[in-house]
Amino acid sequence: MSQAATQASSPTSARRVVITGVGLLCGIGNTAAEVWQQLLAGASGAGPTQGFDASGFPVTFAAEVKNFDPLQFVDKKEARKMGRFIHYAFAATQEAMAQSGLQVTESIADRVGVFIGSGIGGFEVIEREHSNLLNGGPRKMSPFFIPAAIVNMAAGQISIRYGARGPISATATACATSANSIGDSVRMILHGDADAMIAGGAEAAVTPMSVGGFAAMRALSTRNDDPTHASRPFDKDRDGFVIGEGAGILILEELEFAKARGAKILAEVIGYGMSADAYHMTSLAPEGAGAQRSMRAALKDAGIRPEEVGYINAHATSTLAGDGNESVAIEKVFGEHALSHTLKVSGTKSMTGHLLGGAGGLEAGISVMALVNQMIPPTINLDTPDPECRLDYVPNKAIAHSFDVALSNSFGFGGINATLIMRRWTE
Repeated sequence: MSQAATQASSPTSARRVVITGVGLLCGIGNTAAEVWQQLLAGASGAGPTQGFDASGFPVTFAAEVKNFDPLQFVDKKEARKMGRFIHYAFAATQEAMAQSGLQVTESIADRVGVFIGSGIGGFEVIEREHSNLLNGGPRKMSPFFIPAAIVNMAAGQISIRYGARGPISATATACATSANSIGDSVRMILHGDADAMIAGGAEAAVTPMSVGGFAAMRALSTRNDDPTHASRPFDKDRDGFVIGEGAGILILEELEFAKARGAKILAEVIGYGMSADAYHMTSLAPEGAGAQRSMRAALKDAGIRPEEVGYINAHATSTLAGDGNESVAIEKVFGEHALSHTLKVSGTKSMTGHLLGGAGGLEAGISVMALVNQMIPPTINLDTPDPECRLDYVPNKAIAHSFDVALSNSFGFGGINATLIMRRWTE
């Protein structure tokens, strides 16, 4: 069988979805290999804000991408027409595509899709062009303002770059964005609408308005004198999240399609769940009721028992209410399997910061690498465990762990919950 388009099939058919490429970019590394190495080392990506003068802000630090040159991924002329989140999407996609070895030829172009979302999109472009408008009037605004800033343009530009003519979309579900993009892509493949999908999310929200806004709502940690210890999920002294930036992209393929072209398979996506809290704009429902429903839905979709999950990459933003509610939700869903510490849970945002719309893609990629390497990245800065958080959060040091199934949670403002479940590939 060649890479020629396969026939569309019903969602009840035996199609399966595998991951063949991972591209990651965040405050601790510009490639998946760098990110993984730094995670195992327990390194923090947080530091004094470099992208703008934050000296007058309540929060003066972030987990910014470092030493990044967009001209490695797009030419200078095109780069100027794109917001920074699009640059990040290009970088992560290029890495993921290279690892997968997928070539979008004419014969399969209609069967390759792109679902890449962003929570905020080109915020720095909006700020810059608003300043141009105020200072010089509308004639001083860039003709590329709109396409550089709108959320869907990462997906659009990626589809143009690779010639992918299949399904395309750009989810914007706050911090659940990437997980929804990946899960919805899986369903496109299972339903027979595509044979391969480029899926994930990107964010570049370390900007004056974004940081100022999150600080105003008191969502951010204010440990300005100690940024590297600011993100501390499940710790009694946590005081908010650290804003980060970057991208996480997965290459998803239908199993037989991937096998036919000789792709190296990294993991299989076996479950996807969603739910709404229907409770509050920014706070999780009590006991993480919505998170419970999302995880249960993913387990049902995967057709597995809770005790088969060996690792959870928690949403774990380092907010007081959020971490506590997620921890209780995990207890409720996984019971003794969680309370006995057989189930390992970690909050990698302690190192990467919170990528908002890019978080789910990053953390799904991290979960894949954990499965491949049979290692659990730690939750750093967990010095004084919150007595209300009673699970094994792999404090401060990575561990070797034999497991076959990983779960990744992503929860967004508006009460949007998304859960992905991935299985180790052993065939």
